[in-house]
Amino acid sequence: MITFQDVTKTYPDGTTALKDIALHVKDGELLTLIGPSGCGKTTMMKMINRLIHPTEGSITIHNKDIREYNIHELRWNIGYVLQEIALFPHMTIEENISIVPEMKKWKKKDLSNRIDELMHMVGLDAEKHRKRKPSELSGGQQQRVGVIRALAADPDIILMDEPFSALDPISREQLQKDIRQLQQEIQKTIVFVTHDMDEAMALGDRVCVMQAGEIVQLDTPQNLILHPANEFVKDFIGSRKTPWETAVDVIMDRTKNQMYPVDELEKGTIPKKGTFALKNPDGTYATAIHDGETMDLPALENGMTLKEATAVFEKTDYPMLPVVKQDQLLGTLSYKDIVFYLKENHHEKGVGQL
Repeated sequence: MITFQDVTKTYPDGTTALKDIALHVKDGELLTLIGPSGCGKTTMMKMINRLIHPTEGSITIHNKDIREYNIHELRWNIGYVLQEIALFPHMTIEENISIVPEMKKWKKKDLSNRIDELMHMVGLDAEKHRKRKPSELSGGQQQRVGVIRALAADPDIILMDEPFSALDPISREQLQKDIRQLQQEIQKTIVFVTHDMDEAMALGDRVCVMQAGEIVQLDTPQNLILHPANEFVKDFIGSRKTPWETAVDVIMDRTKNQMYPVDELEKGTIPKKGTFALKNPDGTYATAIHDGETMDLPALENGMTLKEATAVFEKTDYPMLPVVKQDQLLGTLSYKDIVFYLKENHHEKGVGQL
């Protein structure tokens, strides 16, 4: 989808913001960029829509150099969400959302339906909020409008530049959950810049850790925790994360003795004692078995934190729950797995705090 090939950015005063960046962002991936202030993450993101131009190297989208695209068409196909939100104060919410679709000559009926669809998608009552001005909305609601404005013209790519950093912790956490849920539905390619490691790990399919204009490690959140590339990555993660914020798929059980194909139920080969997850032939989660009986157990999303998973366990009487990603069964997680992991990491800050 998006490829950086040997990209360097040097400013006239001699400052090098990026050094030989080689990066491929996959189609439908949410990639988070993280690193200390001045590491080059925002510079790299702004190069995608040509707000900043590289000194050396090339950037391609769909295997086409971005310099070959008409600048307006390029930006119309890239949604952009800023920290400052930047809604036009004199325009209603629906007018703010309509800007790019109208430039692209959308039909009024199609646009109206799109506004309803998007507002519903982020939990805003379209009938109630369409005609309101931004000043009549809370900060969290305004940021939701900023997100759906970026999605309005159905772009392939969304750029998000620290969009939630100005919000209060409760609004920020809720919007992070909304983005995770939204991405499962829309499957856009999203590049998300943040200075918060917990946010980067919670949202990213992969996380790009940067230092002094270079990529130090590009990996899944799980591998960053389990296999940090160097002391910088280890310290950067460790100083900001507690074991409670670990994603469930880092410690889940991937072994076959906890998961069975659904047809094994008919054959009667599943043990009569214990809790097990069953999957359909296409790999999706089907149901669970507890002591020989089928049970409708809640599934844990793979990016859910141990803190969130513990809250789910507290509402059920079963010792094990399935772990899924977009309905695909990945493994299982038991309450004991959580306890043992926290015990092993008892030296970390905040283990005893939920």
